Amino acid sequence: MDWSQNLDFENIGNWPKPAKATVVVLTFALILSLGYFWDTSSLFKSLDTAKNREADLRQLFEQRQSLASNLDQYKSQMKEIERRFSRLLAQLPGKTEVHELLSDISRTGVSSGLEFELFKPETEEPIDFYAELPIQLQVRGRYHEFGNFVSEIATLSRIVTLHDFEIRQHDKESDELVLKAIAKTYRYLDEQEIKDLAQSKKK
Repeated sequence: MDWSQNLDFENIGNWPKPAKATVVVLTFALILSLGYFWDTSSLFKSLDTAKNREADLRQLFEQRQSLASNLDQYKSQMKEIERRFSRLLAQLPGKTEVHELLSDISRTGVSSGLEFELFKPETEEPIDFYAELPIQLQVRGRYHEFGNFVSEIATLSRIVTLHDFEIRQHDKESDELVLKAIAKTYRYLDEQEIKDLAQSKKK
């Protein structure tokens, strides 16, 4: 007897046992399928995430292992950098030494055979742990005397840099030249000055 065509879906209780069994089996299979979809597929996603995480952790481990193996070398490099920094810092005069340095620059120009027409220190500009002091220079002399001056400036024990060079002839009847430039020297700030600078930057 073909009961599959005579099933009343509004009266499932009166279905034949084979039909009921089929519905139960299909329902159970559907539940299993949904469970697999929601549970097992999420597990696969978690597995993929874990694999990706493992790759990232392995790469991080290799990077840190490389850093650890080179730690002594990095420490040695840091000590060398600190030594170089200390040497450079020693070339920056303190507040009380700036006047002496300005005198050194002036004496260097005179000993090179130059005549100063302008020697004007400008306002200091604090920058981090040091201050920059620009000086307007205008000197008169001959070309080789300018060269001697620049060479002597480079040999000073303190750092002095020259900027914005401008050379022109003094007059038509003379072989003298006029050099205009800005000399910059630097000094380190004391602890109180560094604190004051930090507070002014916060404001």
